[in-house]
Amino acid sequence: MSGLSTPAPADLPPVPGPFRAGTPVAQPISWLRPSEPGHRAAATPRILLAALLTGLLTAWLLGDGLGVNLLICGLAAAVAAGLSARSAGRRLRPWTAVWSLLALAQLAVPACWEAGWPVALSVGCALALASLALHGGRRWPGVLLALPGILWQLGPGVLWAADGLRGRTVPGRGRIVPVLKAVAVAAALLTVFGWLFAGADAAMADMLNSLSPSIDLDRLPWRTVLFAFGVLTALGFAHIAAGPRRWDRTVIRPGRERRRLEWALPLAALNLLFGAFAVIQGLVVLGGADAVLRNTGMSRSEYARQGFWQLTVITVLTLVVVAVANRWAPRSTAADRRVARILLGLLCLLALVVVASALGRMWFYVDASGLTRLRLWVLVVEVWLGVVFLLLVTAGLTRTAGWLPRAVVLSGMLTVTVYGLMGPDAIIAEQNVARYERTHQIDLRNVRSLSPDAVPALDRLPEPQRSCALQPIRAELANGTPGPWYATSGSAARAREILAARPPMLDPRYGAGACELAGLKIDAWL
Repeated sequence: MSGLSTPAPADLPPVPGPFRAGTPVAQPISWLRPSEPGHRAAATPRILLAALLTGLLTAWLLGDGLGVNLLICGLAAAVAAGLSARSAGRRLRPWTAVWSLLALAQLAVPACWEAGWPVALSVGCALALASLALHGGRRWPGVLLALPGILWQLGPGVLWAADGLRGRTVPGRGRIVPVLKAVAVAAALLTVFGWLFAGADAAMADMLNSLSPSIDLDRLPWRTVLFAFGVLTALGFAHIAAGPRRWDRTVIRPGRERRRLEWALPLAALNLLFGAFAVIQGLVVLGGADAVLRNTGMSRSEYARQGFWQLTVITVLTLVVVAVANRWAPRSTAADRRVARILLGLLCLLALVVVASALGRMWFYVDASGLTRLRLWVLVVEVWLGVVFLLLVTAGLTRTAGWLPRAVVLSGMLTVTVYGLMGPDAIIAEQNVARYERTHQIDLRNVRSLSPDAVPALDRLPEPQRSCALQPIRAELANGTPGPWYATSGSAARAREILAARPPMLDPRYGAGACELAGLKIDAWL
């Protein structure tokens, strides 16, 4: 098993003290019954304290924005899950470490970059990876059902914590209660006298403001929501760690085998069609793209745009065809299995030609029109689809393919991690600036929509293009006050420094200015 392992219910040893196993889980509906853990370790005061700490950190840190604070809150939730796994007697496995490290790397994206879409994608994938790390799984049901597992553990996690603490005496209560009382009195004294000192001396007020978190009563409801979210998430992960569902045990009945003719003939015909496309693409490469453009009468961007999206759809549909054909393929004899491997393997190899052609067309498009967020994203997805086809071909050449589900998920999560950490907006700005330096052409409407991640590259543009590109970014940063160190990305801090040293020519409040000088009319970008 790839995740943290739990002893089988029949072999579960008794654990003394506060780590007694919980009561058996209620019987689920029929298809869920095989995945039931049977027993789940009871919640402990340490787990609850770790969850409360996660909620406090979430309410305190995340209310001001995103940065390294997200990683801090993730580590706090990981502590709660680790305590729960320890109480259940589970051990750390290699795949658990891999998924956990990838999740932490994705939580570090907001600390580096400001763009919203990569941050949202990385946070969602980090939650899914954390769920997979705690569930484990190596088969397709085990991997795919474990990824969203945290979603239906938030409510049960609270009930599990309440049930585990019912009737439990807190150890060391005689020592803990006096400490809590002393901390409460100290907090009250510091609050009162700190407020008085701040009113008496401006320098003292600045020092106290830098040391203490800001408390805005108007934002108290939002911080309450963040606190609840942090506690629920930490308890959800702890609930999984205490006794996860074993989705690998889910029974997936194989599809009814088809006759070789009705299964192989469509695949053979599809392979012939793919082969014809591959031959044509080879002739295009040998004859040169310029010859194709002369024969078709299209521009480079028109030729690329005309075919890229169709080829991307073909790539995705090919994956669907491979999955469906593999389910219904005849496998009763060695000859049937051999035919299936040959036809599906050939289809995957020819699909790589489709992927290469799609990437080449998009490169034509980017070279002619510049890089955008959508174009970069579909390029990344197309590359990942090519990796998936390579994995499928490799699985067809090996004796067993039990490694394939985890390898596909690993390739996808690595793609998301690299995509987030490389700074998509910074790459887009860099490519467009390099293209301008080469051709003196740039799509200002495109670069004006980028985040502060793009400022270092856009700063290299000459005037008035530089000021036109940077005006909306400067306005965005000026509308908000700089957040504390834990809620500010590194790219936003660099952008503020650059714009403070070299502000745009004209403030956008006084008209388009630089954009009109650069040839971008107001009605073209408003």
